[in-house]
Amino acid sequence: MDKQCLECGDKIVGRMDKKFCSDGCRNAYNNKVNKDSKNLIRNTNNRLRKNYRILEMLNPQQKTKTSRAKLIEAGFDFNYFTSIYKTKAGTVYYFVYDQGYLPLEGDYYALVKRDS
Repeated sequence: MDKQCLECGDKIVGRMDKKFCSDGCRNAYNNKVNKDSKNLIRNTNNRLRKNYRILEMLNPQQKTKTSRAKLIEAGFDFNYFTSIYKTKAGTVYYFVYDQGYLPLEGDYYALVKRDS
């Protein structure tokens, strides 16, 4: 019983559990399967990635303070974050993965990094 490559259909030589004839076919197949089929998902992920990079760039020491103007100038979009953390005291932090920000008075933000 000959197995065929899931991507190109060529005969597979080698291990019994092999699914692809080459790394190229495996990569091409997985890229097709994992491709974001909807623009909404792709755009949301791109915005989250951009926000994360901005917070990471402005917060190299794991804890700092910055202005709203600096965040906006870098292209930060306050509508996109991955979670909200509310402390017992009622303080609300917004997180993009492990990078977070806390709105302060006077259009300033405390930037923090959550421990792994």
